[in-house]
Amino acid sequence: MAEISFHGAAGTVTGSCHLLETGDRKILLDAGAFQGPWAVESLNYKPFGFNPQDIHSLVLSHGHLDHCGRIPILANQGFKGNIFTTYPTRDIAHFILMDSAHILKEEFLWRQKRLIRAGIKAEKPLYTFDDVYYSMDLFDRPVRLKEKVELGDGVSVQFHAVEAGHILGSAQVYLDYPGKKGRRKRLLFTGDLGDGDRPLVNDPERPKRPIDVLVMESTYGNREHRSYEDSVLELEEAITSTIKKGGTVLIPTFALERSQELLFHIGNMKRAGKLSANIPVFLNSPLAIDITRLYQKYCDYCRLEFTDRAGKQNSPFMFPGLHFTQTADESKAIHMIQGPKIVLAGSGMMTGGRIKHHLKHLLWKESTTLVIVGYQAEGSLGRKIVDGADTVKIFGQPVSVRARVYTINGFSAHADRRHLLDFARRAKPEKIFVVHGEPASSAALADDLRSELHNTEIHIPKLGQKFRI
Repeated sequence: MAEISFHGAAGTVTGSCHLLETGDRKILLDAGAFQGPWAVESLNYKPFGFNPQDIHSLVLSHGHLDHCGRIPILANQGFKGNIFTTYPTRDIAHFILMDSAHILKEEFLWRQKRLIRAGIKAEKPLYTFDDVYYSMDLFDRPVRLKEKVELGDGVSVQFHAVEAGHILGSAQVYLDYPGKKGRRKRLLFTGDLGDGDRPLVNDPERPKRPIDVLVMESTYGNREHRSYEDSVLELEEAITSTIKKGGTVLIPTFALERSQELLFHIGNMKRAGKLSANIPVFLNSPLAIDITRLYQKYCDYCRLEFTDRAGKQNSPFMFPGLHFTQTADESKAIHMIQGPKIVLAGSGMMTGGRIKHHLKHLLWKESTTLVIVGYQAEGSLGRKIVDGADTVKIFGQPVSVRARVYTINGFSAHADRRHLLDFARRAKPEKIFVVHGEPASSAALADDLRSELHNTEIHIPKLGQKFRI
């Protein structure tokens, strides 16, 4: 008998963490951090819902923080098993987790000062650099594309890395496990799926039947994206119209995948003469800079067109006027540069990072254009702006929203409703568990699935809920 329980991304988009139990084996799918408002983030400080010491293996679908962000906690609490993931994801997770530890330390020091003044003892950071350092020892079993790895007790895992189509090194995960009377059963965990036709990563691979259980994301389960071509054109219009007026284009961006994709398109604009080579473009994120270099290292995981260019040392990310701003002083100096410019900075949801400093200086100016190209979780600063707030608080101070705001969802690295439904139709499993979505999104996708797959059980699991599979 096998069971699966859900310890994250159940009723929320973030915190991906699912536990498969079969025989005496306990295999964890992801160990992600909860992100968003405090009501959600506070879940990071609560018990997992299982004993980390009992986990034999962890299979990591990809390197986003909401999929790997609790690994240092897991290791700190006694997990000593192997972490199975692709080679790019191993390196990406290292950068993501070290950056997270830095942010947690800074937030702790800032919070500690305020609490001490109020006579309150501050909690320690969720985890430290040392916790990340020691947890990386567990990443000792990176796997190659489609390599089949035996986890013991009749359980095997097969990775489909590039074909998840989400970010560099992202994987769909197949788990074969023993069912009743010796019959083999198969679980497919989508991780996060892309919708295909992107310039950097390959299209997601179609599901390979038979599949008994499908655990699928639902981030955009209730909406469809604008076409990618239209989104690129809208990005170009937002940039060129702002630059002509001498303004600043602010793009809050995720360090992984979105930053590289935007650099690719801005570089194409310059190469095609749509944007002057003299216009400065600042990638103001040390993490994004590090990850951009990984795309060169692992270009064989990318689209062939990209691989050919990268292999010739002609990086599509490099172009005239591009500046990598590593230090805080370099970041501050951007505000001193007069005239039109483009600034890409984290975080993507504007909940922290250098983008908040830029917003403080520029969001209230009509000459500024804010281009939002990523998912904005409920309660985040970015979501408030998308929802039309006239004023927002930044570093505790009210700031008027007078900038032009573009919301371009066609750049999302997540599959939309149409692609998710098509994926599920092709998989045609006995059971589907809809995870990784806000309640409305998951519910809408589940309703659509029920109307199309009449012989399939559809579940929206709650946090901590367990099912026999």
